[in-house]
Amino acid sequence: MDAALEPLPAETLSRRTIRFDVLTLFPDLFQGFLSQSLLKIARQAGIVDVQLWNMRDWSLDKHKRVDDRPYGGGPGMVLMAEPVVDCVEAVRAKDEDPGLLIMLTPTGRRLTQQVVRELAEHRRLLLLCGRYEGFDDRIRQVLTPMEVSAGDFICNGGEVPAMLVIEAVIRLIPGVLGDAASAVDESHSEPGRLEYPQYTKPREYRGLSVPEVLLNGNHAVIEKWRRQQSEDRSRQDSE
Repeated sequence: MDAALEPLPAETLSRRTIRFDVLTLFPDLFQGFLSQSLLKIARQAGIVDVQLWNMRDWSLDKHKRVDDRPYGGGPGMVLMAEPVVDCVEAVRAKDEDPGLLIMLTPTGRRLTQQVVRELAEHRRLLLLCGRYEGFDDRIRQVLTPMEVSAGDFICNGGEVPAMLVIEAVIRLIPGVLGDAASAVDESHSEPGRLEYPQYTKPREYRGLSVPEVLLNGNHAVIEKWRRQQSEDRSRQDSE
């Protein structure tokens, strides 16, 4: 269980919240992540609930092993089906909403803003973090999860991709951001669109000046400039 914050009371969870259940072999990796910035504030406000579960707790082995060598030979170890499936089924049963199970794997659907929007529609997400050489394929066959990849690269495990999912999804939950418009104007809020460049004080830095158009107070002109900058960036990125 997550020890960073006390469990949210039932009356808080009855409000519009999103719950993440993270199933992992390394729950301590999340402690710093959960106790900082907007995520910490959202949890304290009862908007976001994150629970951590150690899959080793469902191991039947006296040494709490959850992996073994792959059949057919090959390098590394593979996560065993029984403890992982037992863990998922037990965690699902802890809430009347079984939630959407997401398996973090490099062979899954690439995480894009559109996928993030789909995930944000759910009240509960279970994030299954792989390790070593991956999952016994019977885990996928039995549980039929949604498979998601953080990108075309390999991580040591699913924990960092799970953090990416949490970070991206909570930005779309009402009340998490101080200004809801922040999630509307940023890059990828529309497919293929990148955000315009931003500036703040000082007005000049190392010979680089803030564009004059941002200083004249004409909001219609500023909006037109920003739209053009966004279109130019998006077009250059696609070339």
